[in-house]
Amino acid sequence: MDEVFKALADPSRRRLLDDLNARNGQTLRELCAGLDMARQSVSKHLAVLEAANLVTTVWRGREKLHYVNAEPINAIAERWIDRYHQGRVDALADLKKALEQEPMSTDEFVYTSYIRTTPERLWRALTDPVFTKQYWGCEFTSDWKAGSTMAWEQLGVKLEDPEQVVLESDPYRRLSYTWHTFTPEFAKSVGLDDDVSAKLRAESRSKVTFDLEPVGDTVKLTVVHDGFDPGSTALEMVKGGWPSILSSLKSLLETGEPLPEPA
Repeated sequence: MDEVFKALADPSRRRLLDDLNARNGQTLRELCAGLDMARQSVSKHLAVLEAANLVTTVWRGREKLHYVNAEPINAIAERWIDRYHQGRVDALADLKKALEQEPMSTDEFVYTSYIRTTPERLWRALTDPVFTKQYWGCEFTSDWKAGSTMAWEQLGVKLEDPEQVVLESDPYRRLSYTWHTFTPEFAKSVGLDDDVSAKLRAESRSKVTFDLEPVGDTVKLTVVHDGFDPGSTALEMVKGGWPSILSSLKSLLETGEPLPEPA
């Protein structure tokens, strides 16, 4: 956490985070256009933020896109916020605000976490229903080959559809699949009202991609969930769900126990 606070100590780096909060997924050129700063200086500040895991990057063709990463602030909140008296919480208000604001103009979710595990164990945790049931509460049935269908089972509801498929499968490195089908039975199981359920069924099917990269004795896991329609209801739902799921995954692999279910 020292790296996080050190990275945030510089006002220029906080400005970069503010710019990404306003519009996530920017290139270096776009970030430089909004700052009175040399390109080399912006690059150095971004490198510090990326080293602290406050910014994560995704390559789209030849473009390197930068995103605010919420994982470090989640760790700070879990470790410190509940223990601080109000005065100290106020002292962290700018930090909390900078990292908890919702991006205003992006149609995707990007999240990076460093997990003390191996690519093999992480892959199994993403694909083996024995693991997924513990930290996610759902089970997958698939042979995990590209083009194969996959069934989801969650809260007693089984979700199957010909378009619910594995898109990419490179064991221990990359996994991508289409998101589940929002059936009326699923909506009822999670307590969604009819209006929300109808909006979800009308939207395009999204997809999620997991990239696994060994870094020392950890694995860098980057999750990109995209393919949403503008103003997507599903996107707002997954934004709230993914941080909890991924934090519980990290806890399971590092301690043997998932995080407790939220009240």
